Amino acid sequence: PLMRLTAGAGAGIIAMSATYPLDMIRGRLTVQVDGKGVKQYTSMAHATRMIIAEEGVMALYKGWLPSVLGVIPYVGLNFAVYGTLKDVVAKSQRLESARDISVASGLICGGVAGAIGQTVAYPFDVCRRKLQVSGWEGAKALAEGEAAKRAPVVYTGMMDCFVKTVRHEGVGALFHGLSANYIKVAPSIAIAFVTYEELKRALGVEFYIAS
Repeated sequence: PLMRLTAGAGAGIIAMSATYPLDMIRGRLTVQVDGKGVKQYTSMAHATRMIIAEEGVMALYKGWLPSVLGVIPYVGLNFAVYGTLKDVVAKSQRLESARDISVASGLICGGVAGAIGQTVAYPFDVCRRKLQVSGWEGAKALAEGEAAKRAPVVYTGMMDCFVKTVRHEGVGALFHGLSANYIKVAPSIAIAFVTYEELKRALGVEFYIAS
């Protein structure tokens, strides 16, 4: 399990770091609103230019640290829990190896692994998204009612974000949207793992995510 955790975490960090600016831009494009007199982004290229011009190149990596810290338990636990559950299922069904479990059992193992990894890592994901819009002028247009009259909260870093979120919104705010995320993540991870292993089986590759 430790080797699976380490390998999965390392792979996750490299993949996430390589594509993080795209995630930052996606986040801004997703939450922006039209109107209210706020300049919005018209495309991915326009968003990239505007972010760099107004906030600097490093703004493309806002929220990178909580993402790295979050991807370690998320991806690491996905691999570790998935492989361990497969071993348990194979043993309970008295199969020769974990690679012999059914597709349905593999999907269940993958879904459970994805849910566990997402639960542990979710507060970091919330922090990442808050940091991505911290200091952005367009964030003012997102507020409504009394919140619109107050100055938007600006975070100086990951710990400041955690502290202010808990202080102003409560601990539960770190898990806002988690239930909806389960609906996306659990089947996504399950399908990814099973498809990966079934393709390897079809191609005759011998290595499997199991002992």
